[in-house]
Amino acid sequence: MVSNLLHLLDTHKSMGPNGIYLRVLREQTEVLTKPLSIIYQQCWLTRKVPVDQRLANVTHIHKKSQKEDLQNYRPINLTSLPGKVMEHNILSAITKHVQDNQAIRPSEHVFMKGRSCSTNQISFYDKGMCLVNEGKAVDVVYL
Repeated sequence: MVSNLLHLLDTHKSMGPNGIYLRVLREQTEVLTKPLSIIYQQCWLTRKVPVDQRLANVTHIHKKSQKEDLQNYRPINLTSLPGKVMEHNILSAITKHVQDNQAIRPSEHVFMKGRSCSTNQISFYDKGMCLVNEGKAVDVVYL
């Protein structure tokens, strides 16, 4: 799992606060997979994350309009790359567990890969139109 995540790293992204470039992680995947797996396993067992993986450089990115207005900037966190890999690893494990145990119904769209609020709206509209075409009443309440 760790090896796959390291191979998928985008080498054009910024390095984190620890000064490690993505290219180094990606090119040294074979060397780094085992030690990172051990660190991630220890983090999981002890429920503690190393301090260097919790540090982040916060920077502001211009969104729109005038650069003089501070409201037109959004903060982003540049976090540790090994920390990001660990987050992806945990997310993959949780997602797999949820899907394997069918913890989220098939009608759920927000937390499912390949689904979104838009696919939920399309599905809802389709079901509503089918009911209308069958001559059945359809009531909708928006909250």
